[in-house]
Amino acid sequence: MSEPFTIERMQALPRLSNLRLSPDGTRLVVAVVGIAPEGKKMATALWEVDPTGSAPARRLTRSVAGEGGEASFLPDGSLLFQSSRPDPDAKPDPDMTIDALWLLPAGGGEARLLAAPEGGVCGVVTARASNAILFGANVQRGATDFAGDAERAKARKESGVEALLFEDYPIRHWDHYLGPRVRRLYAATVPQGDERIEDARDLEPEVSGFTFEESESSISPDGSVVVTVRRVPGTFPETWDDLVAYETATGTARQLTNRDALYASPAISPDGRHVAALRLTYADPEHAEQLSLVLIDLETGEARTLAEALDRRPEHPTWGTDASTLYFESDDEGKRSAYRIDLPSGDVTRLTATGHVSDLCPSPDGKTVYALQSTIATPPRIVRFDARAADQVPEALANGPDEHGIAASSVVERLTATAADGTPIGAWLVRPPAASAESPVPLVVFVHGGPLGSWNGWSWRWNPNVLAAHGFAVLLPDPALSLGYGQHMLDRGWGQWGGAPFTDVMASVDAALERPDLDRSRVALMGGSYGGYMANWVAGQTDRFRCIVTHASLWELVGFHGTTDHGPAWEHEMGDPYADPSAYLRWSPREHLAAMASSRTPLLVIHGEKDHRVPISEALTLWTDMRRLGIPGRFLYFPDENHWVLKPQNARLWYATVLAFLDEHLCGVPFRPDRLLGGPIEVPAAP
Repeated sequence: MSEPFTIERMQALPRLSNLRLSPDGTRLVVAVVGIAPEGKKMATALWEVDPTGSAPARRLTRSVAGEGGEASFLPDGSLLFQSSRPDPDAKPDPDMTIDALWLLPAGGGEARLLAAPEGGVCGVVTARASNAILFGANVQRGATDFAGDAERAKARKESGVEALLFEDYPIRHWDHYLGPRVRRLYAATVPQGDERIEDARDLEPEVSGFTFEESESSISPDGSVVVTVRRVPGTFPETWDDLVAYETATGTARQLTNRDALYASPAISPDGRHVAALRLTYADPEHAEQLSLVLIDLETGEARTLAEALDRRPEHPTWGTDASTLYFESDDEGKRSAYRIDLPSGDVTRLTATGHVSDLCPSPDGKTVYALQSTIATPPRIVRFDARAADQVPEALANGPDEHGIAASSVVERLTATAADGTPIGAWLVRPPAASAESPVPLVVFVHGGPLGSWNGWSWRWNPNVLAAHGFAVLLPDPALSLGYGQHMLDRGWGQWGGAPFTDVMASVDAALERPDLDRSRVALMGGSYGGYMANWVAGQTDRFRCIVTHASLWELVGFHGTTDHGPAWEHEMGDPYADPSAYLRWSPREHLAAMASSRTPLLVIHGEKDHRVPISEALTLWTDMRRLGIPGRFLYFPDENHWVLKPQNARLWYATVLAFLDEHLCGVPFRPDRLLGGPIEVPAAP
């Protein structure tokens, strides 16, 4: 009999991401994340995998610090990667950690350092046919080069002042403040021999705080042109993500788009003539946003929309070997499918029909696509499929770092409910094999975040298989605002957060509980981020759940607008709160506090101090309201986590506490989270 699929067993599995194929098609490189030796953080190593499946996988990098996950190939097969490993030619400085740029030769051997600005390197992009590269670096405002940045950083440290003075907006992002360094973009050529990059060109020296913070870029095959996303602030709530082309030799900029939408994921064609990109049209409280795939002529600026008849949201455009073929991914009715566009004809083919497919890597001969694929029950693994055939089941490579597979024994089924307006509501049900009409099991409902999202693949943070191994069934519904079901699904819930999304969740729960193997008297609900919002909303609408877990949740939307890292973004859905706060008030769970106090459904509140997207103030206000009105519950606080719980010891505590809370209210087991932990972690009882 196999061991239960515990959080410890899940954490022992290799986490594969950022798959890359060498230019000659003979080597796959994948980032593999695991627990570092000291057990208190995750660390990444790069592995090489034989695309033919013949040779065993081998580890390419090994360092105490670990490597950045986004490696990039140069045309000769050498590999660029980021790492905070120490500079072998410099005196060790225990107070200095730099995420530097390194090169690993194609034939193996020692990696060599290419660039190490104090603020670190990020977002490295390589050219197809030259040694030209683009990278981001965080540099102090006013510094003209990396040496000047270091001087300013030294002066700041010696002054003992950590204050930041801002004049622009936003001032923070996800888990960090946008200062004193800001991200700039640098074009460079990788030198031969042991030389380091000394002549990187700053493409826009007078950059403001958020201009390139989340910028995505592409570089032409010959390295002469870079296309990047440049954020331009406008009148609130507008901000524009434009596409800008830079001549790398001179830094001359040329606008490709001009404040008509938000653009993302630019990808220059193999012939250097076009750039494919995603175009997100701005929404308003009456009309949901729309995402399309566009092709822009780099010479004329003429644009055309691709795959217009496909009612799906394209993501991650990826060129084939030549400029006639473009691939992309899209959420697709409980899956994430790979698609192919033949540009001369405009024909679109769905290539995969199962699982969650990502990291598309077309082979040089145009015959095969390599990718990562996961399912609700299996973590990402390397697969391959034909580059032309429709609706395939990808073939897994047996020689990857994940060759030992997964020990979960959950049963996964697809369910469909019907909403009040007749819309089908898809969901996944994950249950223990032993569930039966004679032994029905409790049901836990997971509501996804986003709110634009979908349950369609493996999750390391909200893994239903851990709960199934513990004896619970888990329902994963895709209500209104979910992706993969067409624009209509977004329109149904846009600006109506507690409307159709809530009734869709309840319809899915009702349908699932018609099954005799689920115990309709023992049901709980959980959610994080927008899912946490829904958890709070549900607590004020119904008393049918025995308990609720609310993680990184929104509670009071008027205050949230002013404290989140970019409040104006929410005005496109909820309107201007200064002129009319009615939507914020209407959909605030706090407005239903009296009903929560009446039903007295126990809540487990979870939040991280460093969360700037949904600030800790939301949880503090919720907890104060709960204590004030006597609503039963507990508060799990992480001083060292942000919107997600990332450290392995904290993740174990998260699962232990959640399972103990569910056991307490669904199974009558006294609350003791320490019983599930292998280490000495103790959780003090709530006063």
